[in-house]
Amino acid sequence: MSHGHDGHRSTHREGRGTHAHATSGRHTLGHDSRPRHDDAGQGLDAAAPTGRRAVVITASTRAAQGVYTDRSGPIAVERLRAWGFETPDAVVVPDGPPIAEAIRAALEQRPALLLTTGGTGLRPDDRTPEMTRPLLDVEAPGIAEAVRAAGVAKGVPTAMLSRGLAGVTRGTLIVNLPGSTGGVRDALDVLESVVHHAVDQIGGGDH
Repeated sequence: MSHGHDGHRSTHREGRGTHAHATSGRHTLGHDSRPRHDDAGQGLDAAAPTGRRAVVITASTRAAQGVYTDRSGPIAVERLRAWGFETPDAVVVPDGPPIAEAIRAALEQRPALLLTTGGTGLRPDDRTPEMTRPLLDVEAPGIAEAVRAAGVAKGVPTAMLSRGLAGVTRGTLIVNLPGSTGGVRDALDVLESVVHHAVDQIGGGDH
């Protein structure tokens, strides 16, 4: 994982994300008129039903080696907990095959949502999409496209270089987020308006 931005130039002081707010999606994605909030995500309609679980995996060789502390994973964990998901601390693994191993292990817990951070850019060691795609039963490209499009709409054309995927595996929604703290925050802003609706649909709920 690149500690800067997976495929993008920096736009935030801390973590330097380039993804912004949703700009596409059939339901409420891209049409959320609620005011923005802090990392804890205080929107009332963001609360998940009790019992839904989520997992966060950070892909970063240097963070896994202790070169620096993972900051992106905890941001995702905090937001998911604020949304009502039962979420353990982020798992930090090196880039490459360990990502696939961590995803497989997490899927054994049958979480409703699994987020990865990092490894989505064009660096040779950015392999999160390659580790994720074979594990997906079905892809949900609109989610990943919304994250990228939001970054471009925010005035950061390099956001289109992010290769993150989204899809469903055995009843779990999986989304690849960028690795920077700012990128994670902005991607979560995109997800907030649609994640519970998506999880409902995956569980067989009404459209």
